[in-house]
Amino acid sequence: QVRLIESGGGSVQPGSSLRLSCVASGFSFEDSAMGWFRQAPGKEREFVAVIAPIWIRDRTTYADFVKGRFTISRDDHNNAVYLQMNNLEPEDMAVYYCAGSRLSVPRSSRDNYHYWGQGTQVTVSS
Repeated sequence: QVRLIESGGGSVQPGSSLRLSCVASGFSFEDSAMGWFRQAPGKEREFVAVIAPIWIRDRTTYADFVKGRFTISRDDHNNAVYLQMNNLEPEDMAVYYCAGSRLSVPRSSRDNYHYWGQGTQVTVSS
């Protein structure tokens, strides 16, 4: 059974940092591109970042709105993927979802992801 379990969300002030974690099981994690998406109320789920397996060139891709504030990483030994978010803005407030792909190549389209977590809430407010 495939499972993706996110953690690390919370309520913070603008300019703060959060580190999201996602632990995966039930599929070949080390061969899978792993992504983070987010969905704000009333909006479509949107791509945030993706990281490919270690043997892929150009392993990471970010959405333009990340602007160098977020960093995605992975730990294949522990089947985990992380999203370090710095200098958070109110516009970053959303439910953040971890996603796994059967593909190794990093993609930003939701259609390329086959496994999804339940999401973790990030609230940014003063």
